[in-house]
Amino acid sequence: MTKRSDLKFFDPQIEIKEKAVAERLQFLPNSQTPLPSEVEISESGMCNRKCSFCPRSDPNYLHKNEFISFDLHKKLCDELSHLNFSGIIIYSGFVEPMLDKNIYKLVNYAKTVLPKARIEMISNGDVLNEKRLKKLYDSGLDRLQISLYDGEEQHYSFVKLGKKLNLSNKNYVLRARYLPEEKNFGITLSNRGGMLKDAGYKIMPMKKKLEKKCFYPSYKFFLDYNGDVLMCSHDWGKKNILGNLKKETFLDIWLSKKSQSARDKLNNGDRSISPCNICDVNGDLIGKKHHEAWKKLKS
Repeated sequence: MTKRSDLKFFDPQIEIKEKAVAERLQFLPNSQTPLPSEVEISESGMCNRKCSFCPRSDPNYLHKNEFISFDLHKKLCDELSHLNFSGIIIYSGFVEPMLDKNIYKLVNYAKTVLPKARIEMISNGDVLNEKRLKKLYDSGLDRLQISLYDGEEQHYSFVKLGKKLNLSNKNYVLRARYLPEEKNFGITLSNRGGMLKDAGYKIMPMKKKLEKKCFYPSYKFFLDYNGDVLMCSHDWGKKNILGNLKKETFLDIWLSKKSQSARDKLNNGDRSISPCNICDVNGDLIGKKHHEAWKKLKS
């Protein structure tokens, strides 16, 4: 297992997320088959920033002005509702969620049909103001993480905004991403599935695959805006697509042979599949309880 002391910078939110994911382990009804504790929705092809440590700073990275349809989002939420899903729904992925004019409607629908789930978002905060922030929480958002890139003055302005709306630090989390390079910019960095070789801040793909377990496919279901379900949220190159939710059901994809094969390999430290063979992520920081549940199911 990766130790906190092994990392150049350890984001304190990792421990909070690890606990939240573990507490929300649930199983397919009348079985010992784990469901994901986190469903991540990357609901567009756009972001308004090109941070140096993000693949979007690569001049060849594809930006698409397209957004998830309400019908596709509804399909996902409805299928999760039938399973009495009580995990985390998070709007994040490879995008800035607040660029979507329908984001309030999506959040509201998710919270309405999944009242036991925790609805979250990660935003860079660029378009947030008091009115929009209040509307997010009124729509049903439970927790917002804001990644701040522009320094202490920006940070302080968001502290004041949170106090004005009486938001607690449990449901309104400010993350300092403006730290210097020697502190990894305030991020627990990875090479984003090998996609930073031409980025502003370069981290090269692994030349030799790591012999290290990774739990992402054991606890997370990642939906892209066009319906594609990716094996991992670090797969910025979208190289390993497990299925498409427009054509298949949530359970069809979660329990597919391709999904299970990826879990089996990564739970045993086999990173031979793409893009895992060039990825350097510490994938054992979150999801240990799910990893153990899948291993027990196989035994």
